[in-house]
Amino acid sequence: MGSSGSDQVASGRSVHPLIATVRDFVDRYVLPTANGPTAETEFPHALVQQMRELGLFGTIVPQAYGGLGLDTLTHAAIMEEIARGWFSLSGVLNTHTLCSALVLSGGTDGQRSDLLPRLASGALRGAFSLTEPHAGSDVQAIEARGVREQDGSWSLHGRKRWITNGLGAGVVFVLVKTDPTAEPAYAGMTCFIVEKEPFAATNTGRFAGVTISEVIEKMGDRGVDTTDLVLEGYRCCPDRILGEEAGLGLGFTQMLSAMEVGRVGAASLCVGLAQRSFEVALDYARTRETFGKPIAEHQAIQFKLADMATKIEAARLLTRNAAAAKDAGRRSDLEAGMAKLFASEAAKEVAEDSFRIHGSNGYSKQFEIERLYRDTLCLLSAEGPSEIQRMVIGRQIVAGR
Repeated sequence: MGSSGSDQVASGRSVHPLIATVRDFVDRYVLPTANGPTAETEFPHALVQQMRELGLFGTIVPQAYGGLGLDTLTHAAIMEEIARGWFSLSGVLNTHTLCSALVLSGGTDGQRSDLLPRLASGALRGAFSLTEPHAGSDVQAIEARGVREQDGSWSLHGRKRWITNGLGAGVVFVLVKTDPTAEPAYAGMTCFIVEKEPFAATNTGRFAGVTISEVIEKMGDRGVDTTDLVLEGYRCCPDRILGEEAGLGLGFTQMLSAMEVGRVGAASLCVGLAQRSFEVALDYARTRETFGKPIAEHQAIQFKLADMATKIEAARLLTRNAAAAKDAGRRSDLEAGMAKLFASEAAKEVAEDSFRIHGSNGYSKQFEIERLYRDTLCLLSAEGPSEIQRMVIGRQIVAGR
């Protein structure tokens, strides 16, 4: 457990060589940057460019569209490695992968040909937008609207919130209500493909009506932007509906289906963060001495390390099980919910134990666990909080899955 366990793939499957390459990239470039002086003040453009060169923006995109065509299991292992190095950097990839999954499952042939090559190369970075200021887990309560104009185009209005990579993205997949009278409400929701100028707060020209109104100041995950998005009469053609006219009213189903991939990815991020929290705790315990010996030799610390290692391995196996279910073509919301629930709670507990092992030094910004602990708290709500995961799991169990 002293090194990452992402090469321990279930069912005897072969290890993709890219995983070792990503691990080396993380150790050589990501960790020094994440622990450096500019990590919370400057967007990591250089690291993003290196990830583009490794092909990481197209992990699940088929090779026919310029991607790597990897399975979900390998993608999860890669996401774990990136999160082990820097949670913020993995956030750039996880939401982007959600967008690729959306286009793959719900896009037309033309939309796939247009968007997937650009998404796979990282030339176009994606963001995923469900949440609004007064509608989080209760997605059916969203208020953003899409209105069909007389010329057949659509006009979008509303305010979205908590959009990871919202400022730097060149395309945002936005859920709005196109039929406010629909019963049930989700049947009147549509996903629109909203392109914008990356890193522009106010957009003009063909992107007019799209504004990044706020970059949210956060406790953790400070290396990547999380924003509000305001749509004020943004005009687009019907071909900007995901799936075009056939996708009208299907946005809720499309986006929640893609979140199965997102929850596997989020669970992988939890495992990666927990792994790094464990590594820094073990390193510290081996070098910090009390009562004439390293604290790692004290039974109280060994018990903590044992519990931490066990939780990480359990979280990893649950995550791999969810990824394998997705790869097998099975509905995997139950497995993905279990993985996200357990892994996020385990990551928080492991980070807290690591913090305790560090003693007062854990409260100092001179030690990596201070950032890791703050970043871990984000994962308790990202991709649905534990309470929502329990609802998903419980309903599936009662339904007989």
